[in-house]
Amino acid sequence: MQSLPVNEIIHGDCVQVLADFPEGSVDLIFADPPYNLQLQNTLFRPNMTRVDAVDDEWDKFSSLQEYDRFSRAWLSACRRVLKDTGTLWVIGSYHNIYRLGTIIQDLGFWFLNDIVWIKTNPMPNFRGVRFTNAHETLIWASKFKGAKYTFNHHAMKALNDEKQMRSDWLLSICSGSERIRSHGQKAHPTQKPEALLYRVILASSTPGDIVLDPFFGSGTTGAVAMRLGRRWIGIEKESDYVSVARQRLSAITPEIFPDAALVVRSGRRGEDRIPFGALLENGLLKPGQLLYFRRDRSMAACVKADGTLALNGYQGSIHMVGRQLMGGSPCNGWEHWYYETETGELHAIDDLRRVVRESRS
Repeated sequence: MQSLPVNEIIHGDCVQVLADFPEGSVDLIFADPPYNLQLQNTLFRPNMTRVDAVDDEWDKFSSLQEYDRFSRAWLSACRRVLKDTGTLWVIGSYHNIYRLGTIIQDLGFWFLNDIVWIKTNPMPNFRGVRFTNAHETLIWASKFKGAKYTFNHHAMKALNDEKQMRSDWLLSICSGSERIRSHGQKAHPTQKPEALLYRVILASSTPGDIVLDPFFGSGTTGAVAMRLGRRWIGIEKESDYVSVARQRLSAITPEIFPDAALVVRSGRRGEDRIPFGALLENGLLKPGQLLYFRRDRSMAACVKADGTLALNGYQGSIHMVGRQLMGGSPCNGWEHWYYETETGELHAIDDLRRVVRESRS
């Protein structure tokens, strides 16, 4: 088997190309396959100018069954080369996303999310016979149920003004100077905006990871991967798009960033799990000591010898008692319970957890 052609565009059919890749060799896959739009007639605007729609041969299939066979083949090839810790992103429209979703599940992938990309500037429905199609759907899946995978939750939260990012993404379609053109025309009819790929790659990979795009098109995945310090591999069957992508990426000067600039806030997923009872075992807290919820001294819970808290006749973990006080809302007890120091100051018990972690390193 050949070594991985990292940071290269391969001209060929992705199923055939991926057959030569080592099994379990890529960290993230973003796939923007043909949508099988099956347009029957030329579309015109009200002023009778022709709409530049997707009517290329690569998007045409003789039947839904042929499209399903095509989809199963490339998804199977992608699953083989995906690491057990990797994830798959597939984007589509109502024409194909439901068929793809069935095949993705049939192959053993496990759905993590479906993301709705809401377009701020969608193409109108010129004939006025349907609702304006203003969104596309992305399926995000791990290789199998229970697999460990990368999700930079805190980075997504930071990107969204410290609010947990939702599954509806409001982004504009690719236009203006970002739209790659060839001979005055769109170089690729379904070029995706870099903002979309930025979220996908930042959310589900780390610097140095290998990002595979089996339908590379005009090269957006590679361009964004370069910006974020990821390695990439692009596979594209159409020679014209290969030329466009190579020209686009050759014009990008790779940025040299300090390592710290590309490492996002991943939270504590990779840190050792410390049970609350370890604070008692290490003498950092004592049975009978009081903890205060959100620094409120009127809500004081007693620490029990077994590591539970007791408050107003209720007993449970730091998370369970906190959730009770919050009316059933999720509660991270490490961030909500405070202990009193010898000087009378209140500090989060998470500070004590940090002390235990440092003692074990």
